[in-house]
Amino acid sequence: MQRSKPYRTSPTNSGIGEIHTEPDRVADMPYAPAIRVEAPGDLLFVSGATPSPLYHKHPHDWSEHDHPNDIREQTRRAMRSIQTILEHEGLTWTDVVKITKFLTDMREIEVMTGTLKEFLGDWSPASTTICVNSLSTPGARIEIEVMAVYPKA
Repeated sequence: MQRSKPYRTSPTNSGIGEIHTEPDRVADMPYAPAIRVEAPGDLLFVSGATPSPLYHKHPHDWSEHDHPNDIREQTRRAMRSIQTILEHEGLTWTDVVKITKFLTDMREIEVMTGTLKEFLGDWSPASTTICVNSLSTPGARIEIEVMAVYPKA
């Protein structure tokens, strides 16, 4: 079976390609409908990050979880935690193939999506957004998890 060429290949990882079935509509989409990963490539699964510090006590010490109310800043804090992990592993945002966002208020999706662009730039991993009643700490309004692929050796 012949595979189609990806719409765009990651600039940092030639094994990752964005799949768009309607390339003329790319500007309308803040994410790729699908991402193709060409094996072999090791995978990195990043646990959900909230506005809380990446490392915090369990059971929770609530003094460590002073979240700003602004969804932009909450999104930035979660993305910075993820970025720390990516950088530790020698990866960049363009190695991310899937991002899942959990929001407590779906009316904030556009603001959250705009804030993600500060990190993702024009890279568009596959994406899912889910509205939930609450998250792991009081005042947290967003949690983000990602999957990334290490470049082929």
